[in-house]
Amino acid sequence: MHRMRLLIPWYPRVPLRTESLYFARWSSTGPPEQRGLMRFSTAEAAAKTGPPGRLREKTLTMATLNPQVKAVEYAVRGPIVIKAGDIERGLQQGVKQPFTEVIKANIGDSHAMGQQPITFVRQVVALCCFPELMDSPAFPEDAKQRARRILQDCGGQSLGAYSASQGVDCVRQDIAEYITQRDRGVPSDWNDVYLTTGASDGIMSILKLLVSGEGRSRTGVMIPIPQYPLYSAAISELEAVHINYYLDEANCWALDIEELHRAYLTAKQHCKPRVLCIINPGNPTGQVQSKKCIEDVLHFAYEENLFVMADEVYQDNVYSSDFQFHSFKKVLYEMGPKYFNNVELASFHSTSKGYTGECGFRGGYMEVLNMDPQVKAQLIKLLSVRLCPPVSGQAAMDVIVNPPKEHEPSYAQFTKEKSSILDALAHKARLTEQILNSVPGIKCNPVQGAMYAFPQIFIPPQAIQEAQALSLAPDMLYCLKLLEETGICVVPGSGFGQKEGTYHFRMTILPTPEKLKVLLQKLKEFHLRFLEKYSQQEAQMTSSSQQMSKQPD
Repeated sequence: MHRMRLLIPWYPRVPLRTESLYFARWSSTGPPEQRGLMRFSTAEAAAKTGPPGRLREKTLTMATLNPQVKAVEYAVRGPIVIKAGDIERGLQQGVKQPFTEVIKANIGDSHAMGQQPITFVRQVVALCCFPELMDSPAFPEDAKQRARRILQDCGGQSLGAYSASQGVDCVRQDIAEYITQRDRGVPSDWNDVYLTTGASDGIMSILKLLVSGEGRSRTGVMIPIPQYPLYSAAISELEAVHINYYLDEANCWALDIEELHRAYLTAKQHCKPRVLCIINPGNPTGQVQSKKCIEDVLHFAYEENLFVMADEVYQDNVYSSDFQFHSFKKVLYEMGPKYFNNVELASFHSTSKGYTGECGFRGGYMEVLNMDPQVKAQLIKLLSVRLCPPVSGQAAMDVIVNPPKEHEPSYAQFTKEKSSILDALAHKARLTEQILNSVPGIKCNPVQGAMYAFPQIFIPPQAIQEAQALSLAPDMLYCLKLLEETGICVVPGSGFGQKEGTYHFRMTILPTPEKLKVLLQKLKEFHLRFLEKYSQQEAQMTSSSQQMSKQPD
């Protein structure tokens, strides 16, 4: 006769004080306070009710952190901006300051500074996001047509589907058509166009392809100084070699070809220069490079076998009537087949700048010329790792390159809004230059394009000594004091690079004209106080020193 064994379900052992909670998960009975714990697993319950255990050593610490991450610096969102956020939160909580608001002039974020969206851009993206609006008479037919075309190329005709890694086909086709029109007939192949998550994503992707080697064969990347900190941050992250070439401040930040040669020859002694980065119109410097300058740069790149990266996100932002935007591709084409069929060129554009300022959509594209076909396959592989850029950003990019035509119903409103924004920016560019140059100790080059001024500031020796004692760059001390006394947030020039012994700050021209005038007036008053304070300290110290030297031994 076999004995029958009673089969009892096995449960893992848990600490006595939490075991009941484990069973409570399976019961709908018991007191309410116990039933309320049913949502916790054993581990969760133990964490919430058990005694604190011994803290183990953390896996990720500053000692084990990737050193390239520690090397990354990004001044546009650096310590000044963090402090500005703290001050702003304090104001909201009633903390008294000598000002009533923080004016953030540190970043090119148009809508955050009050610029209104372009109606047609938002209409098309709204229709793409919510196609049920196609039945609404509030939306014009040309916006509906564009939305239908974009959705037709989306998986399931939904903006929520992944696109191909290179982007939605019809958007790439529209970009190629835009480039051809912009460059007055220079052909563009949509197979050379890649949608990106803002221009930054494309820039990073191309740099990843280019960086290789060890020691003296390590890739060197030539960047303008001053530069947009994305470049120095990316170079640090990828462990490439910075090759700084200095723009000519005395000549409105022009690019000097002799300086390119100097930087290149110096760098060849310790790395392999392979990449030349240009920002045109310039950020933070606001210059627009001449066609002759671009020709010289492309000839230099051809002779030295350099891959050219042309950051052209501000191509719509040209304010001086004496200058116009020339794309690197168009100039390369006009230099003849010898150059056009050989120089490797990647050019970048974005929804974030121009007249639209749609930073949050993170839309952008790059056009890549003369890339080795096998390398192009590797680029597509690399892009596929991040699946695809935001499809809503791709839709916004499409509208920017395919705006209303003259015969379409949205043309008049679109043209009015675009002109209004660009005219206002041109006015603010002139206003900023004029007021800054009226202040003793500040010198500002003309803001020919982009969205920024990068004035040089005189900092008295006593202030420099104080900054050194605090382990701060002198222009960082200046910007901190400006923020603390006026609520104005700008970025020190040391975050962008500058010639040794010179000091600058970068500010946007994006605030409304009324707010910009307030900002510039406050800045003027602060600068005069700053000069007076540190000049007096220096005079007092000089006087004390002279008196001591006159005392008898």
